[in-house]
Amino acid sequence: MDFIKINNTRTIKRIQNSYQWIFSNELEELPDIESGSLVKVIDKNNNSYGLGFYNRNSLIAIRLLNSNTFDFDFVKKRIANAKNLRKSFFHSEDSYRLVFGESDLLPGLIVDKYSDYLSIQILSAGFEKNKEIIIQALISELPNIKGIYSNNNVYWRKIESLDTEDKIEFGVIPDLVNINENSIAYNVSITRGQKTGYFFDQRLNRQFLQRISGNKTILDLFCNQGSFALNAMKGNAKECTGIDISESAVKMAQENMNLNFPNNTSIHFEVTDIFDFLKITNEKWDIVVCDPPAFAKNKKSVTNAKVAYKRLNKMSLNKVKENGILLTSSCSQHITEDTFYQSILSAAQEANKNLKLIYTGLQSPDHPILTAMPETRYLKFFGFVVNSL
Repeated sequence: MDFIKINNTRTIKRIQNSYQWIFSNELEELPDIESGSLVKVIDKNNNSYGLGFYNRNSLIAIRLLNSNTFDFDFVKKRIANAKNLRKSFFHSEDSYRLVFGESDLLPGLIVDKYSDYLSIQILSAGFEKNKEIIIQALISELPNIKGIYSNNNVYWRKIESLDTEDKIEFGVIPDLVNINENSIAYNVSITRGQKTGYFFDQRLNRQFLQRISGNKTILDLFCNQGSFALNAMKGNAKECTGIDISESAVKMAQENMNLNFPNNTSIHFEVTDIFDFLKITNEKWDIVVCDPPAFAKNKKSVTNAKVAYKRLNKMSLNKVKENGILLTSSCSQHITEDTFYQSILSAAQEANKNLKLIYTGLQSPDHPILTAMPETRYLKFFGFVVNSL
């Protein structure tokens, strides 16, 4: 096994506190070792900091495992710990994020559980190299699983120089899988949906919308598969409109609408560009939900993302009725909570709106935040009562 040396004390302090990433400029050298190789991390005094997966082609040169061993039992135990945590707060639901990478001490591994099927994303060369161990550990820990699917066409795999072809790893994967969240049924496509198939991270924020939607009109921007709109209807909303630019997402939203509210004409979905829609429409709603995709994929795009968030929220505020509510979100890891909050306040100032903060939300607990790694705290969600100045 190769040894790789850290070159500064600041890095050592971080990893001693369970931070799992070591960047390429924090190493004494970048040895020419095969990507995904298991290495031992040491400092200049030969003190050991455990094992990690190495990739000289990535900015994250080493993903630490917080362990001195790596084998099937190691992976199985970490998956068992992750599963037991989810089961402690999801008693009746069987669909959730089972493994959330670094937060579950499995850096670069995402696993979503859809009833009897798993959708996985392996985002590190190390776990890709040991994929068979991952698959077998999942099957061993969840023996009733009928299929496992790799969603590989993602940004981080490209960064790690990994292939981006989706594939079935085990069993069979049906075209649609039925799941339940917040007492709402969804038909989810693991093979055709965005990311791993469905966004579990907004579960609690959707619950909040469900509680406040009674007899209200709702606009759901970036509706995807209709989850916010459906939660609003479950909360007895008067009328709901969902907007998304993706035809496939809107088709799924309509199917999920029919699954839960057949023949209900007070909820409908449209395929259109969000910004164009907000420019053209003169209508206003009691509650506007704004849940866009990540505008900042990396640090270089933060400046442009801040401009986009401000513009979007200004336009959204202008579609909220007097004393109505704006629910607005950012899932951009590189946009901090304070940065996002300030962009909303700036948008409100330009729109001549007064805001009262009534709700703040984070990602659902199946996406736990490892405090040592601020990167795991990515979802920001605010609710404001909106009034004109």
